[in-house]
Amino acid sequence: MTPRTTTNAGIPVASDNESLTAGTQGPILLHDHYLIEKLAQFNRERVPERVVHAKGGGAFGELVITGDVSRYTKASFLQPGKRTESLVRFSTVAGEQGSPDTWRDPRGFAMKFYTEDGNYDLVGNNTPIFFIKDPIKFPDFIRSQKRLPGSGLRDHNMQWDFWTLRPESAHQVTWLMGDRGIPKSWRHMDGFGSHTYQWVNAEGERFWVKYHFKTDQGIEYLTQEEADKLAGSDPDLHRKDLYDAIEGGEFPSWTMKVQIMPVGEAESYRFNPFDLTKVWSQQDYPLIEVGKWTLNRNPQNFFSEIELATFEPSNLVPGIGFSPDKMLLGRVFSYADAHRYRVGTNYAQLPVNSAKNAEVNTYSKEGAMAYDFSGPQVPVYAPNSYGGPHADAEAAGDEGLWNFDGEAIRAGYVEHPEDSDWAQAGTMVREVLDDAARERLVSNIVGHVLDGVEEPVLSRVFEYWRNVDEDLGKKVEEGVRNG
Repeated sequence: MTPRTTTNAGIPVASDNESLTAGTQGPILLHDHYLIEKLAQFNRERVPERVVHAKGGGAFGELVITGDVSRYTKASFLQPGKRTESLVRFSTVAGEQGSPDTWRDPRGFAMKFYTEDGNYDLVGNNTPIFFIKDPIKFPDFIRSQKRLPGSGLRDHNMQWDFWTLRPESAHQVTWLMGDRGIPKSWRHMDGFGSHTYQWVNAEGERFWVKYHFKTDQGIEYLTQEEADKLAGSDPDLHRKDLYDAIEGGEFPSWTMKVQIMPVGEAESYRFNPFDLTKVWSQQDYPLIEVGKWTLNRNPQNFFSEIELATFEPSNLVPGIGFSPDKMLLGRVFSYADAHRYRVGTNYAQLPVNSAKNAEVNTYSKEGAMAYDFSGPQVPVYAPNSYGGPHADAEAAGDEGLWNFDGEAIRAGYVEHPEDSDWAQAGTMVREVLDDAARERLVSNIVGHVLDGVEEPVLSRVFEYWRNVDEDLGKKVEEGVRNG
């Protein structure tokens, strides 16, 4: 039997095809409430797109812990043998909803783990670093990557103006302009927590940690020429690739690994371990295997399960905490605030965002689109004498705190012996890339710069790359001058 059409309130509808009018040629009547409902719903069926990471896609999966990191963290979902349902959203950073998947841009790598202790969100990128190290510069950085206020066009001169005035960007820009700046697909790229986090074990010992998700499909990339062609012929390439792979039973997977640094070693490490523009050497802190993360289910509804999905670095579980990473601490506020603006104050009640495997007892109440609520006998304030929920310091643990001085100052990170805005970018060029990759790097930079970069920014671009590597800078200038 074919189901009958109803209004949103479940009331049967008389017609799917004709509006109610005053006669055959008369005006449409205002009391055709089903027509009004359809048009009003249509006008509101999109929520504001994300300010950053607007274009993306995602899927559901499972993290299975195959290693033993219990000596470093008491987080229950990271204990040996645990299996945890998860959600991921991949994205580009600067593009809008309709932008092509193959623009040269970092890729967002946002994960939600539905643990028994609440939802744990790990919100990173496909690079272990970022362009800036202090959140006060984040709005400026993003605006420089977006569009000019007058013409509404993207502008490479604006991008390079910002980058060359912020030398700390050199490491990330080198990644961006290299092969990994345009992955072949989301399945063929690594993911990183990027920030330094804190792990706390059952004995209260603390460790600094960095997350790595190494693709089991292998790293593959697109050349600039391939990406440019696909931007016109297949702009949803990455979204389609992920969906089709999972739909066909070809489940992509990543091996989860971590780097662990004892808290006592941070102060004397050769790079500041909390600076988001730096990596930790894997020779100093080797990768430790934690588990296998597999995507095995596509969303049933893209809007409800991906577009309305929210991720926030403030969602931590016992055994995991923050660090003095300033960018991380800035994101703790900004992400949840963005969700309240974009989706609504009760975004955490939506099925895709709800703590489905944990009990939720909160004094948050009401607001637009409130759906969940406590029974009338449960007090709406604390403290109370009537059995309402109460905080449990033992269950929460020490919240991953750390020692710091009480003086309020505006300053950069404490410099460590080998800290430099240029050093790790230069090492990457000279020691990580091979000759062919260096040639592609030069070609990518030259092509990007020739697209509208002008003086005085142009001269700073050449100096920028000479500071990264003298030979690289020379080749970039020659390529642009002869272009």
